[in-house]
Amino acid sequence: MSDAETAKGRALELVLDAWDKALGEGVDADLIASVAIYTAIADMIDRYGEEAVAEFCGSLPERVHKGEFTLSHDSD
Repeated sequence: MSDAETAKGRALELVLDAWDKALGEGVDADLIASVAIYTAIADMIDRYGEEAVAEFCGSLPERVHKGEFTLSHDSD
């Protein structure tokens, strides 16, 4: 596993831990998600600028439809 993959895995672990902590304190999952998205976009704009982030966000629908963010493909 590369250093980048290791760092990405650790970052995900830390975010999921914070997510679980917020859930445990009674924060609604939809609110956590909304705040997480807002925070990520605001940070990306600060780093890369509005145009680059708008372009990135424009690619999200296609990526969602391709299943890139789907954690489980089990049907309910």
